[in-house]
Amino acid sequence: MEKIKKKIENYAFGVCAYLGDKFNIRSSTIRLYFIYVSFFTFGSPVIIYFVLAFWLNIRHYLIHRKHSVWDL
Repeated sequence: MEKIKKKIENYAFGVCAYLGDKFNIRSSTIRLYFIYVSFFTFGSPVIIYFVLAFWLNIRHYLIHRKHSVWDL
């Protein structure tokens, strides 16, 4: 079951897992709060989710690029 969760999280940008690791909260709890808040605010947190996903992707790219430059 854990392998399936990790695969889904990797395809879903890893935002909830990152926030869970950062704040020491289970990622499933963060997902539930995100769903509840999305219903109450008519989906506006989706924009925040995509901004965080974009930021994490750029951050991952920059860190990977920085390390690959020094490995030459």
